[in-house]
Amino acid sequence: MVREQLMSRGIHDERVLAAMSKVPREEFVPADERAAAYTDNPLPIGYDQTISQPYIVAFMTEQLHPKPSDRVLEIGTGSGYQAAILADLVAEVYTIEIAEPLARNAEATLVRLGYKNAHMKVGDGYKGWPENAPFDAITVTCAPDRVPRPLTDQLKEGGRMIIPVGDRFAQQLYLLEKKNGQLKESAVLPVRFVPMTGEATKQK
Repeated sequence: MVREQLMSRGIHDERVLAAMSKVPREEFVPADERAAAYTDNPLPIGYDQTISQPYIVAFMTEQLHPKPSDRVLEIGTGSGYQAAILADLVAEVYTIEIAEPLARNAEATLVRLGYKNAHMKVGDGYKGWPENAPFDAITVTCAPDRVPRPLTDQLKEGGRMIIPVGDRFAQQLYLLEKKNGQLKESAVLPVRFVPMTGEATKQK
């Protein structure tokens, strides 16, 4: 997977590649999807959610420039795969999932696999996790119509956020960097993620 799907498409961060090689993706997909775990496709995980394809996980992770000392917020835990990748790369991962059954399953998987630095919360990701802010990096795996203000407020000075923005049919992945209290925004990739639910649906 690493050589064929990631390196050939421009993923070069050695730490990210090592994490993608190490984390057992098959542990984060439903039993009936395990044969397809390493294909470069998103897979259904229930509750109208998906696990992103490996390339997108690696790309978004690399865009954050993760450092061993970082504290990272993830919005949209899903199966917990992205949280596991991040947990291999940074000091602490705080991950939020709005669908409680998914959250509990992800938490159980992360605990079983020994990821002690991944912290789980059931809640509305639009609001972030202010009790543990600010964060060095934020990754969002569901698409709001616009970037949630609570998340930018919780991003540390010098921090980076990767987030898909748009409607169900047309989205753009944006990289946001906070410098001198201002956000520098760059469109990096057209994507298609599940929509952000909860408070995000009221902010259209």
